Parts: sequence; structure tokens; C-alpha cells
Amino acid sequence: MIAITNVTGFDGFGGKLKDATVLMNQGKIERIGTDIDLPNDIEVIDAKGKVVTPGLIDVHTHLGVFEEGKGPSGHDFNEISDAATPHIRALDGVNPFDRGFKDAIKGGVTTVQTLPGSANVIGGEMVTIKTHGTVVDEMVLREPSGLKAATGENPKRVHGGKGKMPTTRMGVAGVLRQKLIEAQNYLEAREKGEKQRNIELENIGKVLTHEIPLRVHAHRAEDITTVLRIKKEFGIDVSIEHCTEGHLIPEYIAKHDVSVAVGPTMGSRSKVELENKGWHTLPVLDEHGIEFAITTDHPVIEIGLLMASAIMSVKNGLTEETALKALTINAAKHLGIEDRVGSIEEGKDADLVIWSGDPFDLRNSVERTFINGKEVYSS
Repeated sequence: MIAITNVTGFDGFGGKLKDATVLMNQGKIERIGTDIDLPNDIEVIDAKGKVVTPGLIDVHTHLGVFEEGKGPSGHDFNEISDAATPHIRALDGVNPFDRGFKDAIKGGVTTVQTLPGSANVIGGEMVTIKTHGTVVDEMVLREPSGLKAATGENPKRVHGGKGKMPTTRMGVAGVLRQKLIEAQNYLEAREKGEKQRNIELENIGKVLTHEIPLRVHAHRAEDITTVLRIKKEFGIDVSIEHCTEGHLIPEYIAKHDVSVAVGPTMGSRSKVELENKGWHTLPVLDEHGIEFAITTDHPVIEIGLLMASAIMSVKNGLTEETALKALTINAAKHLGIEDRVGSIEEGKDADLVIWSGDPFDLRNSVERTFINGKEVYSS
């Protein structure tokens, strides 16, 4: 049991805590209040003069499957042997000893979603994990947490370059539709006892039965509208990943009840799809009532810079409350884990960060990170 006293900071919902005590017990936040009688035999951490936030969440990373400093041998995030590989799982490629996990907890990031890459139209299942541990199965929060798909230039380049479909945006959409239809037919046949198991179609079937969303890499406005068109055609849950040109069609996105992950905005305009990339996307989405999370797309941007991304979003028009929600409760909602993480609430996982001062001042840094009530980083 650990008590953090004199807690001043952000609760994750856009509100603030002042001079509170947070009691952590058996991995959970047991009590929050300003008048808690503490037993004599517990560890007490005085946070006076510091700022406390929920553990940060990065909803779109390749942490553990795209290892830093390893070169091609550490690149386990794109299975490019086929344009559709729904049967692979990020879970099977995560190395919990990837250096990026240390950078995550040093930067206050306690939860991430790890995805296959965007080389394929369908890339495989993703997993949501805590950022500290030695066995990935023991780090899992939600598995699978979505099925990765991708539109645009990446699948065109990777497979079109081999003379295979897709070579166009039409081809990308065609492959995705075909696989969804095959999965529909498979589910119907399985109900009648007419089909043996097929792991590829089973995994797509999880999208059709609303067990998991289809999370689609889509930068340009026309790719975003294609994703929303397919969402309507098949009646599935989707999230827009990157949403670089979302500011061009915010009214249309707002009509479709989708969650959005924006980023990595700190990166360069390295390809045609990023021509209109900028911090302006975030305030426009916010003005239209579209909830979003902010991502680094690690290792495109190093995961320790997630808070720096929030700082840049405030510099460019977001409020601090909205920016922090994009790393906490809205990020948790994006991943469907808001019952566990994303805010400082009684009953939730004790994932907390103590900062040396205001986290929106880049001169301040993380002093302590807690995951499941255990201190996993101390400066």
C-alpha cells in the first residue's frame, strides 16, 4: 500500500486535483480525498510542489515490434508476403526488452497500443499493453484491441511495386471489401457447420461481429472518406489512424461516430500524403466535437516525446485540458479500456506520474512513474 499526499494535478477528465491524497493498494487506486486517515505502516510519498497526472497513453505505436538500434533484424512489424495478413498478431512479435519501453516509462507513458505496420491492406491484430514487464502476456490490457488496415500510398508502393494488387487506391479498397465479404460468407457457413476453421477469416470476423474495431491508417481526405464509406457498407466499428487531412472534412467525419488518432505531427512531410500535415488539424477536430487521441507513431517519433506533442498542440490552439485528455481518458476510450486507465479515479489501475512541475512546461520532467501501483521509474 502506497499513499501519495499533497497531490495537485490533472485528473484526466479535464479537471484538477488540489492537495489530495491518492491511496494505492493491490495495483488499484483505492481512495482519493483530502481527509484520509493513513495507517502507520504504509509508504508515504509527499508530492508537495510537484504535479501528478494519470499515466499517459499512446494509442498508435510499433513499440516492441519495430525495435530501435537493431536494423532489419528488429523490424517485425510488416509481414509483406501478402497484401492481406489478418491472421498475424502483434502480440507474437513484441520484444518487451526493446529500449523504447524504458523511454516510455521515463516519459510517463504507461500504456500503448502496438500495431503491425501499414504495408498491407490488412496488417493483422494489434495489442494494448502496459509499458513495463518482461513477459508480454503479463503486460496485456486488451488483446486483440483491433485489426489493422491501411489505405493510401504504403500498400500501393509495397505490393504494386511487385506488380501485385493493389496498385491504386481503388485496388486498396477492393482488396479490403473482398476480404470483408469473404469473412461474412465464412461466418454464415460456420453457423451452418459447413466450414472448417480459417484463422484469417476468423480474425476479420471479429470486426464484423463488433468484437474489435477495424483501425485504418488513413492520411488523405479521400482515404478517410473511403474508410467511412466501408464502415457504412459493412456496419462495422472503425477508427481513423493518423487523420492528417481530417481538418479538410471535419463536418463529414463528425457525422460518422468514429474515434480518431492524430499524429505523428512532429514528423516531417516525408511523402505526398503528409503535404497538409500540421497542428491545425487538432483544433479543427475539437471545434467540430470530434474526440481524438494524440500519437507519436513510435518509432517515427520517439515515444518519450508524447507529452511534447501535447505541448505543441497547446501552442497551436488546444487548451491544456483537451490536450491532456488526448493522452489520457480520450486515448483510453479510443482503445476501449477506459474502465481500467486514463484517469485518476477510485477503482482504476494505479498508473500515475509525478512530474517535477507543470508537465506543459517542457523544462519539467517525470520524477516517478507508477504502473499497477508499482514504481517502475524514478529519476
